[in-house]
Amino acid sequence: MSIETVARRYAVALTDIVLQDGTAAKTQEELSAWEAMMTSNPELNQVFGNPTVPYDQKQNLLQALITRAQVRPTIANFLKVLLQNNRLTELPAINRRFVVELDKRSHVVSAQVTTARPMADDTREALRHQIAEMVGQQVRLEFTVDENLIGGIVTRIGSTVFDGSVRSQLEEIREELKGSRQ
Repeated sequence: MSIETVARRYAVALTDIVLQDGTAAKTQEELSAWEAMMTSNPELNQVFGNPTVPYDQKQNLLQALITRAQVRPTIANFLKVLLQNNRLTELPAINRRFVVELDKRSHVVSAQVTTARPMADDTREALRHQIAEMVGQQVRLEFTVDENLIGGIVTRIGSTVFDGSVRSQLEEIREELKGSRQ
């Protein structure tokens, strides 16, 4: 079974629980913190992913981390289930899928926006509003900067890309010029 399939199953189950008890935002925050801890400490992934480390030792380590982090019972139980099923090392994929599942159920669309330079907050908000009107749903924007774009903006919503960058416009002109020479 692929990691994406596994991640989807765990994310859907967790989403069902947290939407029922109204703790989706807090859960997302705590899972992100756990993901950051796991990815910033490769030794943890090595221990939790190593089949030669006894389960009891892994369980004790996880319990110590849970106690130290003071996580809510829902998260503690979820992490224990992941450990029990040898899936704790897949927490980053599960967390990504959890965010997607929450967005889907909340009718929120994620869009990735790439610009050549950082955008002002008012421009970001205007763009968010414009995209929300276009797709008819709430929009969560993620911004990145790529100076190679030269100028303009590239927006990805799901598998659709709207490329209004100067770089792509220059490439189109170059292709037209190549075609007219022949």
